[in-house]
Amino acid sequence: MKKIAIYPGTFDPITYGHIDVIKKGLKFIDKIIIAISDGNQKNYLFTVDERIKIVNDALFKDVKFKKKNVEIVYFNSLTTDLCKKYKSNIILRGLRAVSDFEYEFQLSGMNKKLNKNIETVFLMSDVENQIISSKLVKEIIELNGDIKRFTTKCTINALKKKYE
Repeated sequence: MKKIAIYPGTFDPITYGHIDVIKKGLKFIDKIIIAISDGNQKNYLFTVDERIKIVNDALFKDVKFKKKNVEIVYFNSLTTDLCKKYKSNIILRGLRAVSDFEYEFQLSGMNKKLNKNIETVFLMSDVENQIISSKLVKEIIELNGDIKRFTTKCTINALKKKYE
């Protein structure tokens, strides 16, 4: 049976930290659905359509992932409902630091209450990517800083256009 995982997030924008989690997940998961949320809780720099395009460009043009292993979708539902839609019982989440764990642990517990068949798998990005956050990447580019160590070429171009 094919193992499919849902990797939900806002990806505003995608970073090497996200990409690191995807690479690690593909070592034991057959297909990862990158699920881009447009929830009301955040002020986004990019629209959901822009984020989908940026993630597509970053993963398939810059990093050269195979489309049979990675799919990008939009969602505005419960992640557990998305799992049901794609016949997945795995939610993939990235952890950067201990500070992420409390929120992620609570979220994992709630997802388990909503669907007892779903497991959340936490992956740590490599040390050099653990400090990267979308928020900090946006702050650095806004102040004309160099972000090439934090995200892909296509993502950098999209960020530069946004801040012109």
